[in-house]
Amino acid sequence: MDNPGQRAAYGGMANDRQDVAIIGGGLNGPALALALAGAGLRVTVVDARAAEERAGAAFDGRAYALAIASVRLLGAVGVWPALAPEAQPMRKVVAMDGRPGEAPSPLSLTFDSAEMEEGAVGHMVEDRHLYAAFLQAMRDHPNITHLPASEVAEHRAEAAGAVALLADGGAVAARLIVAADGRASPSARRAGIGRTGHGYGQTALVAALSHTLPHEGVARQIFFPNGPLALLPLTGNRVSVVWSETDANAAAIARLDDGRFLEVLGGRIGGLLGDITLAGPRFSYPLSLTLAHRYVGARLALLGDAAHGVHPIAGQGLNLGLRDVAVLAEVLVAAHRRGEDIGAEGVLQRYESWRRPDATRLALGMDGVNQLFSNDLLGLRLARDAGLSVVGQIGPLRRAFMRQAAGLTQEARLLTGKAL
Repeated sequence: MDNPGQRAAYGGMANDRQDVAIIGGGLNGPALALALAGAGLRVTVVDARAAEERAGAAFDGRAYALAIASVRLLGAVGVWPALAPEAQPMRKVVAMDGRPGEAPSPLSLTFDSAEMEEGAVGHMVEDRHLYAAFLQAMRDHPNITHLPASEVAEHRAEAAGAVALLADGGAVAARLIVAADGRASPSARRAGIGRTGHGYGQTALVAALSHTLPHEGVARQIFFPNGPLALLPLTGNRVSVVWSETDANAAAIARLDDGRFLEVLGGRIGGLLGDITLAGPRFSYPLSLTLAHRYVGARLALLGDAAHGVHPIAGQGLNLGLRDVAVLAEVLVAAHRRGEDIGAEGVLQRYESWRRPDATRLALGMDGVNQLFSNDLLGLRLARDAGLSVVGQIGPLRRAFMRQAAGLTQEARLLTGKAL
C-alpha cells in the first residue's frame, strides 16, 4: 500500500474488517448485500454513483423483465413488498418473426401464464423503483455499510483477507471482495481475469412509450432481420421498447427527432399498440457478448455482468445476475456457518462450478437465437417459423421452455423464495 493514508485506513479497520466488500452498487450488488446481511454477515457496498442519482422520481426509460425466480429472490431479501405495487405482471409472452413493412408472421410462439400454476410468467419493474427499494433496504439494515459516490482505485488480496483502496484515500478491508462492476469490470482486469466474446454489430435503441390500445400484460418479441424488437408491458398503459438494429441503422435512427423516430418505430410495430407517444427519454448502447474466463480469483468473486454480459434478447441479463446472487450467497453463508474462510479458494470454486456452466449455456443459447433470427435468408426464415410453430403446438415442450425461462428449474434457496 503506497499511500500512507490508505495504510492507516487499512490498519485502522483491521479489527473491524467486513466479511464481504462489494464493488458496484447497481442492482446485483445490493441484492447480494441484503442476502448476506440477512444471514448475519457484515457487508460494505462501494458504489461509484451517487445514491440519489438513480432513485429520483423521473422515469428514464430503463426497466427489467423479472422472471418468477427473480421475484422470489426479491421477496426473500425483503424488497418485493415495496416493489409489487409498481410492478406490471406479464400474462403472456409472444415471439414472432417479422420484416419491416410487413405484418408479423402468423406462425408465433406464445407462453401463457394460464398454463402454469405460478401466476404471471414474470413482472416488469422500472429501474428507478427497483434501485430505490434496494437503497432503502440497505439504509435500514444494520449489517450493511453503503458508500455511494466512492470509486475503487485498486484492490489487493492478502493471506487473511483483501482490501479495496478507494480513490479518496480510504480503504475497505474484508475477507472477500465481490466484483459487481459491470462488463468492463476493472476488478476482473486487476485480478488478471481475461474475457471472451464478440460484438454483434447491433445497437439497442431503448425508449418507453405511452399508447392508446391496452397491452393486456402481453410481452412481445418480434424478430426482424436486423435484430429483435421487444415491447415489454409497464404499468399505466406503457411499454418499454428494446429495439436492436445494425449499428449504422441505429445511429441514423438515434439522430432522428422524436416525431420521426415514432414514425419509423410505428412502421415496425404496426397497429399493435394504437397511437404511440414517448413516455421518457431515448437512449442506446452497443450490444456484445462477453464471458469471463473465470468467475473467481484470489479472494475475489465476479457477479452479474462482470462475469457474463449477454444480448438483451429475452431480457435475461438481470435474471442471470440474480441467479449468481442466489448461488454466491448460499455458498458463502453455508461456509460461514461451518466456520470456513469465505474467501478461501475451495469455497469460491463451489460458486464457480455451480454457476458458470448454467450462465455460459444460457449466454451462448441467446447468442445462437440472435444469430438464427437476425438474418433474412429464406431457408432459415422457413425453418425458424416452423420451429416456433412446432414448439408452440407441443404442450410439454412449450411448458418446459416456460419453466426454464422463469427460473423454476434453479435449485438455489433464494430463487425458490426461501431465506438462507
